[in-house]
Amino acid sequence: MRTATLGPVERGEALARMAERELDILVVGAGVVGAGTALDAATRGLATGLVEARDWAAGTSSRSSKLIHGGLRYLEMLDFALVREALKERGLLLERLAPHLVKPVPFLYPLQHRGWERLYAGSGVALYDAMSVSSGHGRGLPTHRHLTRKRALRVAPCLKKDALIGALQYYDAQMDDARYVTTLVRTAAAYGAAAANRARVVGFLREGERVVGARVQDLEQGGEFEIRARQIVNATGVWTDDTQKLIAERGQFHVRASKGIHLVVPKDRIHSTTGLILRTEKSVLFVIPWGRHWIIGTTDTDWDLDKAHPAASSADIDYLLEHVNAVLSVPLTRDDVQGVYAGLRPLLAGESDATSKLSREHTVAHPVPGLVVVAGGKYTTYRVMAKDAVDEAVHGLAQRVADCVTEDVPLVGAEGYKALWNGRAQLAQRTGLHVARVEHLLNRYGSMVDEVLDLVVADPTLGEPLGGADDYLRAEIVYGASHEGARHLDDVLTRRTRISIETFDRGARSAREAAELMAPVLGWNQAQIEKEVERYEKRVEAERESQRQPDDLTADAARLGAPDVQPV
Repeated sequence: MRTATLGPVERGEALARMAERELDILVVGAGVVGAGTALDAATRGLATGLVEARDWAAGTSSRSSKLIHGGLRYLEMLDFALVREALKERGLLLERLAPHLVKPVPFLYPLQHRGWERLYAGSGVALYDAMSVSSGHGRGLPTHRHLTRKRALRVAPCLKKDALIGALQYYDAQMDDARYVTTLVRTAAAYGAAAANRARVVGFLREGERVVGARVQDLEQGGEFEIRARQIVNATGVWTDDTQKLIAERGQFHVRASKGIHLVVPKDRIHSTTGLILRTEKSVLFVIPWGRHWIIGTTDTDWDLDKAHPAASSADIDYLLEHVNAVLSVPLTRDDVQGVYAGLRPLLAGESDATSKLSREHTVAHPVPGLVVVAGGKYTTYRVMAKDAVDEAVHGLAQRVADCVTEDVPLVGAEGYKALWNGRAQLAQRTGLHVARVEHLLNRYGSMVDEVLDLVVADPTLGEPLGGADDYLRAEIVYGASHEGARHLDDVLTRRTRISIETFDRGARSAREAAELMAPVLGWNQAQIEKEVERYEKRVEAERESQRQPDDLTADAARLGAPDVQPV
């Protein structure tokens, strides 16, 4: 299939298209649910628009645990329907929709009690595997296995001997969440959706009680314009209540934000060939393989401060280190922490005061004619949420619309990926890149890898690693701006790549070179380059300062000390 480019020219054209004619559906918010909704609507033949106030996945959808999973702990809560649904989606993503982005990952669950725990936990994992296979899309993952303590320590030598009496090993899947959302947006655009980031909805248009469009502010070029649409889908996650206030209507439900933080540490700090899942007094803790790193998370605490930049406090970091060190033979220290990130889960409020017990299921509502709201849910089931949102919107279109087809629509980069993977040695030989570089590119771009390599052919210096971030090629920075909609330095260092959490300097050493690579694509002069670098460096320092603060209030104040990307 053809791919879509999301460069600066295409952004301008998308905004013009949305302003010129009435859309069938306008989606507000380009996290995973909003991007998925745009793809669902576009593939049903509907005239679709997508606007995002900041960047693709700039909120929750770039700050998750990077897991595609059924949710083992929901089995314990007897939420079988949610687990079954999520396992089906996991299988679809692995096998059909995004094999270039979603990969299997093993986890070890240490057992600490003889007899009953192996039976209890083993039964749960066996049911998990059985539900996966029965979904019709779970045969690609190995089934779980029981391990003695000796075998478990062979798989994960990092564990203290007295931390387990045996273990279970099972499989789930993982992805780069921000890259996944960017790919979703590009897929929606390839099927005709008009998509623009840095376009903020500042109000809704109404005729009587009906919502008939939105007023949108262009945060890049300036100005405000109207987009008319027969139906609008509010997919703004933790901002759902704020967006609802723009129509001066009380929502039918409320969304609460729960903060989860993650630590990133180098691979050599934890000696293991498998991820870990550990039970805590409140929830579970994951130690997740992540390339040359480990991701450790997460926390689950109420958050009612700044939604755009949730801050990790010193107490949050200590909590994770304390719990993971309880089982590690060589404990981690603050000096081992390479990166820290915090995100907010959108939870449907009203069931419990404890955020870890709030619903992860999603809800779709039609609070006023012309406006659909979708909220809650979990990353893995975004496609189901998108389907339900479009189904609800279709009721207000008063015309026959095709059923959802996204179960059979691979994301751009998926088609031909497996063949290219099989021929990666030849691809390396042809391009002069090491095969490890080719593998890295294939697992980020799939069959779109030729678009990245074309940049290297045109300018061989782009085939060199980015200074201060050896895992990424200079071409990937250019490509992020020219093809993937990156508008600012932060977009590239934080979401198109993961340099901001994968290097000890948080990307500060790479900032200037990256900005200079983006400049020709985005038309920046030297003053704009300096502004981008300075703003990024201040952001890094503000995050570091927030992580030295004792609690949420002081951490939030420190994080807000850095200037945000401002409207023109």
